[in-house]
Amino acid sequence: QVQLVESGGGLVQAGGSLILTCAASGRTSTTSTLTMAWFRQAPGKGRESVATISWRGTEQHIADSVKGRFTISRDGAKNTVFLQMSSLKPEDTAVYYCAADQTAWPSEYEWWGQGTQVTVSS
Repeated sequence: QVQLVESGGGLVQAGGSLILTCAASGRTSTTSTLTMAWFRQAPGKGRESVATISWRGTEQHIADSVKGRFTISRDGAKNTVFLQMSSLKPEDTAVYYCAADQTAWPSEYEWWGQGTQVTVSS
């Protein structure tokens, strides 16, 4: 079992920056080999994949909608993943969720955090 806890959301003006953090806890043999990802869901919209990072941290995938503005990284020693968001736009407003799975680049994720709200004002 893996627990994911997100933090770092909040209210920011357009053009500003935020860093989201996701801390994974559980059995070390599991948490150290997780593919981890960030998703978001805006009101009235479906869930969108934002960024994914491999368990080694050597491969990342960033959605086209945020490419060049968002960066995903991880601290393997601390089982923590970060989403650095800059040049934020009002359309980035959403609940951001951290997800994790033991499968490399899974189509579905087994574990999810509770979400953190990001609101970008114009």
